[in-house]
Amino acid sequence: MKSRTLRVVAFCVYLPGYQIVSEWASRHGHSIILLVTIRGARLQLFPKSQDIMATDHLSTIAAPAIAALGPDLIVCSTFPRRIPAEITEIPRYGSVNLHPSPLPVGRGPNPQRLVYEGFPVLAATLHRMVPEFDSGAILSQTQRPYPEDLSGSKIFEIWGEMLSEVLELGTARAIGGEWGEEQCQAEATYAAPFTDAERCLSWDEPARVIQRKIAALNLAVPTATAVIDGVPCAVINLRVLAERHQLSPGTVTARDGDVITVATADALVQARTRSL
Repeated sequence: MKSRTLRVVAFCVYLPGYQIVSEWASRHGHSIILLVTIRGARLQLFPKSQDIMATDHLSTIAAPAIAALGPDLIVCSTFPRRIPAEITEIPRYGSVNLHPSPLPVGRGPNPQRLVYEGFPVLAATLHRMVPEFDSGAILSQTQRPYPEDLSGSKIFEIWGEMLSEVLELGTARAIGGEWGEEQCQAEATYAAPFTDAERCLSWDEPARVIQRKIAALNLAVPTATAVIDGVPCAVINLRVLAERHQLSPGTVTARDGDVITVATADALVQARTRSL
């Protein structure tokens, strides 16, 4: 039986989030009738054929425009603002949001905090949108182990795959009339933005911990920093070497351009750096 086609409004700020929704819509013959983003978003990155509304006034400007379009579904992916009920209650199949964490764990604007703090798996969730951020009923969720070659770019790639997967499964449930499973509020945690102190790495920690933190801090743009031989620098990526050592953490053993070999608590690592 042919699946029903939908008129979809997407809420996205970043192109990768839009691409996940757009590719899902294309697979099913759905139409993205409007992309809503915020003022200041890089509109030139989005397809010129896509109708776009860039506004910071969701209740007064976006809501009446979306109501006039009569969408079947709203899909939110990488949209940083609270979307009011005047909008989320418009579509007949409701409004859903993609979030790269195992909700209710990791609510909030910085899901890579879970990577930083050592949560054991990567995860993605599609959930219903309600007034409280990231707290609506779960329509689909998936988890994966960390890759061996841990880096920000690899996590970004895996998250993209998982978000596409949960969007596929969860929207089918929403269209079928299922509400989803309510989140356990007692298990909820909040993923707050990183502080400047958290962005500064300590060579006193184990190498794999430092590598994990760099992956989390550098997911979108490099923000990890460290002090090497008394000089603050940005750390772009890090490779853990096999050999152990008897050196004090922070000891530099080799330099090759912007690649510096330095001792951590348990191993030598090669860090690619950049001047601040």
